[in-house]
Amino acid sequence: MSSQPDRQDGPAFLGHAPGTVAVIGAGMVGLSTAWFLQEAGVHVTVYERSRVGAGASWGNAGWLTPGLAAPLPEPAVLRYGLRAVLSSRSPVYLPLRADRSLLRFLVSFVAHSTARRWRRGMAAYVPLNERSLEAFDVLAAGGVAATTTEAGNFLACYARERDRRGLLAELAHIRAAGQDVRFHPVPGLRARVLEPVLTERVGAAIQIYGQRYLHPPQFVRSLAEAVRARGGRIVEGADVVDLRPGPGGVGVVCRSGQDERHDAVVVATGAAFGELVTRFGVRQPVQAGRGYSFSVPAERMPGGPLYFPTQRVACTPLDDRLRVAGMMEFRRHGDPLDPRRITAIVDAVRPFLHGVDLDDRRDEWVGSRPCTPDGLPLAGVTAAPRVFVAGGHGMWGVALGPVTGQLMAQTVLKGEAPPELAPFDPLR
Repeated sequence: MSSQPDRQDGPAFLGHAPGTVAVIGAGMVGLSTAWFLQEAGVHVTVYERSRVGAGASWGNAGWLTPGLAAPLPEPAVLRYGLRAVLSSRSPVYLPLRADRSLLRFLVSFVAHSTARRWRRGMAAYVPLNERSLEAFDVLAAGGVAATTTEAGNFLACYARERDRRGLLAELAHIRAAGQDVRFHPVPGLRARVLEPVLTERVGAAIQIYGQRYLHPPQFVRSLAEAVRARGGRIVEGADVVDLRPGPGGVGVVCRSGQDERHDAVVVATGAAFGELVTRFGVRQPVQAGRGYSFSVPAERMPGGPLYFPTQRVACTPLDDRLRVAGMMEFRRHGDPLDPRRITAIVDAVRPFLHGVDLDDRRDEWVGSRPCTPDGLPLAGVTAAPRVFVAGGHGMWGVALGPVTGQLMAQTVLKGEAPPELAPFDPLR
């Protein structure tokens, strides 16, 4: 017999929509959910363990790239090999440690790294990707002051032409799955003309069109301000330790002893998901896929994002500094920053950038991106009909946060998920 709890038949709310909803987590996904719930007249309270945008949203590269958003498990991952992932200088790093939950995650991750499962996952992403930029436009029209920027020159850069074959094939597969993505290969000389910050070590590139980027800390703060301006309450320093669903709502219990009741709760706590929702039937393991970033000055700022796929490094112009982000490190959520990873990023990208002072680093950061073994988010209702979850987007939490929030608001209001969220059922 299955140990999975039975889901209540029918919608969670009969006769009326919830009037008060708690959102746990003040990152891009949680704040977007709160904002779209407010659009429907719901009173929201956002509980945040630390401060607004302190998690994976803060140090993100800031890319809004529906043309690249795809499941993380893919056949190419298997080609890294054990020796590569055990090196602290590898773009994908797995420190050796005895951890049953990590082993469970990795076994499932490898099982999902097949072409057939990637195609299935990509088909699930397409409806979200198609609406992702529009959701940002809705936020802007509704008063969120921070802006998004069109990426005029979005270049994926390589040392040699043959190195770009993998991404060209992946983009072709993304397009074949139904995603609208426009791109074409360009020679190294053309890439260096487009972006003089590139050195002669860049021998080939791919130009990708129709993408955007943003300043993650500024955008998340602006979104929080918009939620507050509409009467929403954001409680920072509120460590939620328990949820107590009952016939009339859900109690939200904080470590401080604070205990408040709401009609429904949305858990959007990123890599810390399991602490609150496992007992509500959410059994998919969520692993911290940690990424690093820092900012540096540049004599001439690039006109748009630069991507170095072989090195797994992303560069984004944010105000007067260049944010450099990269790596995927499967380590415990909350472990301290590993300076070797910063050094690896610097060494990997230094040969390709001209006039960038990679030694004048500020805001060195590590954050935990919530990764699922099948590469698909968890978004929908749990086995407790008034408890919902939203997250597990891996590297795409900023890009897909607003559209996820939009669809989650519909889910909470109706008590059941719309078709776009069916593949992301948290009880799968």
